[in-house]
Amino acid sequence: MDFGKVANPATLDSVALSLPPGHAFNARVWANVTPNARPEVFIGGPVWANKDYVGKVYPSTAKEKDFLHHYVRQFNTIELNLTHYQIPTTAMIDKWKTEAAGSGRPFVYCPKFPQIISHERLLQGAESLTDEFINAIFGLEEFLGMSFLQLPPVFGPDKWLTLERYLRMLPDDLDVAVEFRHPDWFKPAIWTQTLERLHALHRHTVITDVAGRRDVLHMGLSSPVLTLRFIANEGHRTDYSRSDAWIERLKKWFDKGLQTAYLFIHGGGDNDTAPELIRYWVRQLNEQCSLNLQEPVLQPQVVQGSLF
Repeated sequence: MDFGKVANPATLDSVALSLPPGHAFNARVWANVTPNARPEVFIGGPVWANKDYVGKVYPSTAKEKDFLHHYVRQFNTIELNLTHYQIPTTAMIDKWKTEAAGSGRPFVYCPKFPQIISHERLLQGAESLTDEFINAIFGLEEFLGMSFLQLPPVFGPDKWLTLERYLRMLPDDLDVAVEFRHPDWFKPAIWTQTLERLHALHRHTVITDVAGRRDVLHMGLSSPVLTLRFIANEGHRTDYSRSDAWIERLKKWFDKGLQTAYLFIHGGGDNDTAPELIRYWVRQLNEQCSLNLQEPVLQPQVVQGSLF
């Protein structure tokens, strides 16, 4: 993901990457919930069609047509970016559902709203496209998780009424989290008001942790459901210190009443370290938060010369 990426990794040590405190509005959320001893946690990456996964989390003999088959057996969710570029066909939905059903574990897809709706039409004049998209993803049935609506950087607070009308148009039984990118959303008074409005609409927020845009790490919840996009930096040491901070925060939020967490881990750049990071997160969540998440199994890596 290029959004918020630091161009020169050598500068990462000079970037303030600490996790901000939770937003004050979160107290309103915690006041209305009871902590769950077994919160739902879904953790995965942004793509299954990644050839770098072959020999890492997919068998070394894996064919591209079977990548999803292997993915759903290693992780329990995916940030479904494919739907950002096209509305899925019935055949695609049926295949996705079949693969999830055969995984032998709970699995949910988290589709992103099509860019023709969010970025090209800016949520206006998109009723028929929205109906088509929603009808398609509802076909996933029990394998449908959080859907997320990513707003483009040009979509600022002056367009709130457009966003509100659009969110009210969506079915109540469709879970939707909104990702904001225009910096004006995060001005303190505006952001507090936005959280209040989303709370009233029973819609959720997306929190993005990326090195080059710390404003989108707003730490505000409008519901007891977290949708997190964590963007790593190709295995840089700060990937793990940032991860540790999140595990600590999640433990506190679970204790306060966080019910569900969707955690999408991006490895960053060409060196996709997402599988290693996801395994690290799972291990730490199990240890620190007393969860029982299934660890992805990484294939043993053969070091050149080790066979001689």
